[in-house]
Amino acid sequence: MSAGALDGIVVADFSRVLAGPYATMLLGDLGAEVVKIERPNTGDDTRAWGPPFDPNGTATYFNAVNRNKSSLVLNLGDSGDRDRALELVRRADVVVENFRSGTMERLGLGYEDLRRVNPGLVYCSITGFGDKGGASLPGYDLLVQAVGGLMSMTGPEPGAPTKTGVALVDVLTGLHALVGILAALRHRQLTGEGQRVDTNLLSSLLSSLVNQGSGYLGAGVVPGILGNRHPSIAPYEVFPTSDRPVALAVGNDRQFADLMTALGRPELVHDPRFATNSARVAHRDELTNVLDTSLAAHGADYWFATLTAVGVPAGPINDVAEAVALAENLGLEPTVRVPGSDTAQITNPITFSRTPVRYRCAPPALGNDEPE
Repeated sequence: MSAGALDGIVVADFSRVLAGPYATMLLGDLGAEVVKIERPNTGDDTRAWGPPFDPNGTATYFNAVNRNKSSLVLNLGDSGDRDRALELVRRADVVVENFRSGTMERLGLGYEDLRRVNPGLVYCSITGFGDKGGASLPGYDLLVQAVGGLMSMTGPEPGAPTKTGVALVDVLTGLHALVGILAALRHRQLTGEGQRVDTNLLSSLLSSLVNQGSGYLGAGVVPGILGNRHPSIAPYEVFPTSDRPVALAVGNDRQFADLMTALGRPELVHDPRFATNSARVAHRDELTNVLDTSLAAHGADYWFATLTAVGVPAGPINDVAEAVALAENLGLEPTVRVPGSDTAQITNPITFSRTPVRYRCAPPALGNDEPE
């Protein structure tokens, strides 16, 4: 079997729910040994977050972010179990935790405590709102979407703020944590020095607002809810067809010209209302009327095939089953059977030419101290 990029790296994973476990699962996919520390009896909260449940009765939510790990049950309030945690830390390269700020310090497992045990340790702490003014605030994805601005621009119409369909802020924070851990491991490789890495849900969300955040800071524009419309590009939204909606993502004038030709309206390419992107944004309602009428002639699959063939970004609104089928048709191998699991999982999206991702074991049973 080919070596993983992180073979030999040991991760003591004190995290639970989503952001931390997602980061540590990715570390495990890359070859790291990940030991998940769980509470007695219940383990990670997400073991019970169902339905749906897999055939063994474990919530599929838990399975989504916990492959390639073993499970070690410890009561961190017990001195003997805390000593066992310290034994693990002594041989670990990375610690990941997402307790409320101050919890690990009260347990004697904070960064300053652990660096004395293991000076080369990379210690990653994930919180909801940082460890200063927001230390007491609970870090739930929905809450951060609400107070962090994302819901203020997401929804079908003004006055109807809506969360995303997945816990997107947790996923983004887990990715930021992963980047920080990998950078700290590189620094340790060069200098021998460990360090503390901190990230939080609110800061990760603000960073991920990208153009919307920049529009506020650079031009004073506070974005609002536009439904499926884009604030700066048109047409870049969802339109009805004769059967189901289709998304159009027209990013430049050439694509717009090809779209109008495919719709049988080439004369509109040079119409002053639509000749440039800025003009199309300014006259979005008139353009929408044209597109609604033209697209009604056929169904979404027809327009997907027809427009894609001429280089216009378009696609139907797939459900998850259809999305997986599309990825399979494109040869992306979106699912994998993990040893020891009765169900498939979504694959890691990164491929390597020399150090491939490996799927060594299924999400662990509670207290399964060694990988299967």
